[in-house]
Amino acid sequence: MRQETTADLGGRHGTARSVGPVFAPFEDVRHIAVLRGGGLGDLMFALPAIAALKDRYPEAEITLLGMPAHAALLSGRPGPVSAVVELPVSPGVRPGEPDPAAVEAFFEDVRGRFDLAAQLHGGGRNSNPFLLRLGARHTIGTRTPDAAELERTVPYVYYQHEVFRALEVVGLAGAVAVDLEPRVEVRPEEVDAAAALTGDGTVVTLHPGATDPRRRWPASSFAEVAVRAAAEGCEVVVVGDATDVPMAEEIVRLALEVSPGADVRSLAGTLGLGELTGVLDRSAVMVGNDSGPRHLAQAVGTPTVGVYWVGNMINAGAIGRTFHRVHLAWVIACPVCGVDVTQVGWTAERCEHDDSLVSAVRPDAVYADVAELRATSLLLRGR
Repeated sequence: MRQETTADLGGRHGTARSVGPVFAPFEDVRHIAVLRGGGLGDLMFALPAIAALKDRYPEAEITLLGMPAHAALLSGRPGPVSAVVELPVSPGVRPGEPDPAAVEAFFEDVRGRFDLAAQLHGGGRNSNPFLLRLGARHTIGTRTPDAAELERTVPYVYYQHEVFRALEVVGLAGAVAVDLEPRVEVRPEEVDAAAALTGDGTVVTLHPGATDPRRRWPASSFAEVAVRAAAEGCEVVVVGDATDVPMAEEIVRLALEVSPGADVRSLAGTLGLGELTGVLDRSAVMVGNDSGPRHLAQAVGTPTVGVYWVGNMINAGAIGRTFHRVHLAWVIACPVCGVDVTQVGWTAERCEHDDSLVSAVRPDAVYADVAELRATSLLLRGR
């Protein structure tokens, strides 16, 4: 089938809530698949687009083709996603040791179930052929010039905010934004879990992890923020998964060396996603790198202070500034070999060096925003 373009559709008009053109909606759409693998942050970027699809097709069931962590977070939670089906390991879709039998079993189960399939997973070299195997009546998504064609596509250009990229895609199906930020409703049991894990005072949460080690702010910088927050009477907790435990413990150790009585402790490696959601909701401010927990904190309505490499800021930074502040590292070359890091993930392979690109961000500047957001967050969040 020849790919439809904006010109083919006569220049459909946009609206004040659209990103790019808004095309005519498809008819008789009852079952929608959304392909979005990756981490927790990747899911957060897709949520406004999924909400837009639900608003356009309110009677449709939306199935997220995603990851186990996506299922763990969304299962039983109010929202536009009806079900999560776990993706099989497949090149460019889900990393891991390929299992052709599992891939075939996946498609045997889902093929022909969907009226509309939306690809929100990268430029389409791997994800578009994967999406086409679903056998949906209509397909939309992003596309690099060398990727397989879908029925309606928008060009994939690396430097675009992921939320807006996904919203531009669903505009191809007639959907317009109802939210420009992800929204995650916190469940009562998560509120209760957070109350049991934290004290009655003001909680400041730190998350030092990031999938790419170059996005990680140094432990010493997080520790300086922890010391200053604790000195002003805050309870500081460090969160993260099992891989973040060593850095979380280092932050606590450095903080207690400076201030032995400081209320600083680590919960890294001990929280399920529900408990993490509750702790983030309980927090007055969350400080983190460009990572899933920072994006989740934003989605539950917690003010955040993010430490970003400038390229990541373009694609994944918080949009508003009432609740969210960002501190940028304006680095464009690897500090070890000097290679241009602005092309990584786009037109060139990255170098082998993992040295932090954000180490120059100053802790005192970060803490100034923490203090300001902490002073106003309870009022702004209606608590």
